[in-house]
Amino acid sequence: MFVRSLVKRLGALSLGLALAATAMASEESQLVESINAYRSQVQRCAGQASHELPPLASDSRLILSAGNIGDLQQAMARAAYPMVNVQAISLSGPRDAQSAMKAVQESFCQVVLDPQFVDVGVSREGREWRIVLARPLLTARLGDWQAEGQKLLDLINTARSQPHQCGNQAFAATTPLAWNATLASAAQGHARGMANNNFFDHKDREGHTPGDRAELAGYIAQQIGENIAAGQDTGRKVIDGWLASAGHCANLMNPQFRELGAAYAVDPKSDAGIYWTAMLGTQ
Repeated sequence: MFVRSLVKRLGALSLGLALAATAMASEESQLVESINAYRSQVQRCAGQASHELPPLASDSRLILSAGNIGDLQQAMARAAYPMVNVQAISLSGPRDAQSAMKAVQESFCQVVLDPQFVDVGVSREGREWRIVLARPLLTARLGDWQAEGQKLLDLINTARSQPHQCGNQAFAATTPLAWNATLASAAQGHARGMANNNFFDHKDREGHTPGDRAELAGYIAQQIGENIAAGQDTGRKVIDGWLASAGHCANLMNPQFRELGAAYAVDPKSDAGIYWTAMLGTQ
C-alpha cells in the first residue's frame, strides 16, 4: 500500500515537472514569436523607421544559459556555431514572454531590428532571460548572380502556383512570372549597392526608389514591387523568409505582377555579408 501510494505521488510530481518545463519552453517560444511579429512590421526605433524583416530562425545552438556564460564568442565556439556576428540581450525581472518583449522593445529595438541577424535562441531561468541573435558564416556555394536570380524565380513561381495566406490576406494560386533582364540588372545594381555601401533599404544612396531604378534601367512600368533580404546564404532561405513575412509574401503572390528580375551581391566587409533584391513589375 505504501509503495503504491509513493509511486502515484512520484508520478504526479513527474507530471508537474513536465508541465512546468513545457510552460517554460512555451514562454521562450512565445518570445521568439513576439520578436518575429515585431520585426514583420515597420517600427519606430531610435528615431528611425525600420523595414519589414523576415522572421529569425530558431537555432538550438544559440540557446545559452541565462546565467553567466562568460565570453560570448567562446560560448559560440563551444556550441559549434560558425558565427560572423553575435549579440546577446540579458533581461532580469520579466515574469513572462509578454513582459520580456516589452523590455526588448523599450531598450533593445535596434538589436532585434538589425537586418543582419538571421538566427535566434532564447533561454530563461526564472526571471533571468537571455536572447542571442547571430549571423552565421556564408557556407552555401552560390552560382553567379544571374543563376541564383533564376533560382529565385523558380522558387517564387512554385509559391505562386499554390494558395498562400500572407498575414491577414488570402491569395489564390496565380500565373507564373517571366524573367526580365532589365529588372534583373536593376536588382543586381541595388543588391551590389547595399553590399558595397553597407546599408539595407529600398531607397538607395542616391535617393532612388525601386520605381526610379526600374525607369533608369529602361523598364517603363505600370506597377513595380521590390523585396530585399540580407544575411541568408541560399535562395531557399530567402524565399522562406519572404513567404513568412506578410508584406513580402503579398508582393510575391500579387497576381498583377507579370515579370521579375532578381540578384544577390556579397561584400565580406558589410554587416550582413550578402544582400538580395527581387524586383517585380508589369509593363
